[in-house]
Amino acid sequence: MTTVIKEADFIESVADALQFISYYHPVDFIQAVHQAYEREANPAAKDAMAQILINSRMCAMGHRPICQDTGIVTVFVEVGMEVQWDARMGVTDMVNEGVRRAYNHPDNVLRASILADPDGARKNTGDNTPAVIHYNIVPGNTVEVHVAAKGGGSEAKTKFAMLNPSDSVVDWVLDMVPKMGAGWCPPGMLGIGIGGTAEKAMLLAKEALLDPVDIQELQAKGADNRAEELRLELYDKVNRLGIGAQGLGGLTTVLDVKVKDYPTHAANKAVAIIPNCAATRHAHFTLKGAGPALQTPPSLDDWPEITWEVSDSVRRVDLNTVTAEEVKQWQPGDTLLLSGKMLTGRDAAHKKMVDMLAKGESLPVDLTGRFIYYVGPVDPVRDEVVGPAGPTTATRMDKFTRTMLEQTGLLGMIGKAERGPTAIEAIRDNESVYLMAVGGAAYLVAQAIKSAKVLGFPELGMEAIYEFDVKEMPVTVAVDSKGESVHQTGPQLWRSKIEEGVVLVN
Repeated sequence: MTTVIKEADFIESVADALQFISYYHPVDFIQAVHQAYEREANPAAKDAMAQILINSRMCAMGHRPICQDTGIVTVFVEVGMEVQWDARMGVTDMVNEGVRRAYNHPDNVLRASILADPDGARKNTGDNTPAVIHYNIVPGNTVEVHVAAKGGGSEAKTKFAMLNPSDSVVDWVLDMVPKMGAGWCPPGMLGIGIGGTAEKAMLLAKEALLDPVDIQELQAKGADNRAEELRLELYDKVNRLGIGAQGLGGLTTVLDVKVKDYPTHAANKAVAIIPNCAATRHAHFTLKGAGPALQTPPSLDDWPEITWEVSDSVRRVDLNTVTAEEVKQWQPGDTLLLSGKMLTGRDAAHKKMVDMLAKGESLPVDLTGRFIYYVGPVDPVRDEVVGPAGPTTATRMDKFTRTMLEQTGLLGMIGKAERGPTAIEAIRDNESVYLMAVGGAAYLVAQAIKSAKVLGFPELGMEAIYEFDVKEMPVTVAVDSKGESVHQTGPQLWRSKIEEGVVLVN
């Protein structure tokens, strides 16, 4: 029987789903993080997961984004062959109109992160369009839609290889995951696609991330096919790497591993890994010709009641008076509560500043003795001074770090995940410091920001230089003034503990 799908219903359903996933985690994901939190033995990793869980509940209550990176939108559309459209737009245009409305919603403005001319002007499109859309034409009279919002930090850690037929997928994955670092904000999920052609393997990996967290059920049931065997083996072996939450070392790196495969050429074995971060966001709806398909809010009872407690060992730091001598006393893994004024800046701002320094031009702000936070915040709504403002991946700023430290008098940096060798050497040589904020806790972090104003490069939008006045913003010393990195020592320690049987995973 033919079904008529109206343009307005389709657009409203897409927009509603994207708003919904911006502030509601999938309940299965929250339950999995809570289980990992309860069995975690590393206090630093446990603390990071506590912040993720608290942030998630706050976002569910406040209807504000889980993460400041509200993602690039990916949409999978299955159109039944008996469907007719009552529409003037094409389906792609309808999807993009839904994205546009969702990201510009006045009650919950979402960050526009999509840049046109990616290898040239990189100009922000202003409304997070266009989406990446995949179509499948199938029997039936409904339209099935999966929407996902994928953060750039986790997407950047995607890995692909064309293995030889005799090569081990498990060995390749175990080699790749440590190289991914912590910029994908573990604990999360790994989507793995095997077979087909190069682009098919990538698509399989992305589709796999739409499935629910159900590894415990699979463990209880046992594997029925090769894909399920791989899931069980990789879930165990990846967690035994000891990478842990936010790469700090610990028992849970992945909450689930998803595997999809497809027949392939006899000479090939294409394999792709795509991680989902702690801001896992996806939703599904079905249009049957009876109006828009709107999401059903979960119960707040599905979120655990977690509190974040300040221990006696926490250092309180006044950014307005902090000195280089004080910074030298901080140790890797120390928890700090920052208060006072900090600057912000990420990729585009760093490039502009380095280019200005090379030309002998004055910067719009004086960085002497200051801290810079790698962040691109969401625009504020209502009485907010700033929207969700979690950290971005710090390694993207590594190539600028030595210049910034040596030519501006910058004292320290705050970002997400590990730093690479180039940045660590510059930090050590300049007796600076790098602090880590928890990725996936953007709304929680924003509560510490008491005022915000743009001081430089306003034309860069969310990448402008802001000055934040913060009160007790929690961070961890990730690289100290001697160049010791907790992202190197933490996983090494916890992998040894797991191998020695001192602690048990799963």
